[in-house]
Amino acid sequence: MNSENTQSTIRAVVRALDGNQAVVEVEAGGCGRCHEEGGCGGQNLTQMFCSQKTYRVDNGIDACVGDRVTVAIEAGSVRRVANLAYGIPLLATIAGAAVGMHLAGDAGSMLGAALALALAVVYVRFRSQDASGNYAARPHIISRS
Repeated sequence: MNSENTQSTIRAVVRALDGNQAVVEVEAGGCGRCHEEGGCGGQNLTQMFCSQKTYRVDNGIDACVGDRVTVAIEAGSVRRVANLAYGIPLLATIAGAAVGMHLAGDAGSMLGAALALALAVVYVRFRSQDASGNYAARPHIISRS
C-alpha cells in the first residue's frame, strides 16, 4: 500500500528543535483550491478561526532549523480527533439533558447534561491517552524539500 495515499501532507519550514520534535511554520494550508470550482474553502475557514501557523511535530528525519519540509498526518485523523474532542462531549451533553428532562424536568435536565459532559470528558481523556502512541496519527516530518 502506498503511504502517500493514506496521508495528508503540507509544506512547512522548521523554526526550532526540541528533542525529537520540531516546531514548524506552515506555509499554506489545505490543497490550495479554495477559489477554484470544487474547492472546499477549508483554508479560508482555518484562517478565520485560527491565527496559529506554528505546530509541534515529530522529527523522525532529523531536520534542522531552516529546512523546508513536508509534514504528513494520517488521512482522516484530524476528523477523528475533532469528533472525539467536540462531537462526543456535545452529543453526551444533549443526550444527558434529554434523559434528565424526561426523568426530572428542568433541574434533571441541567444535572443530566452536567453529568454526561463530565463522563464524556473522562472518556475523551482516556481515549486520547490510549491513541497517543500511534505515530501515523500524529503530525510528523516525512521529507526535506
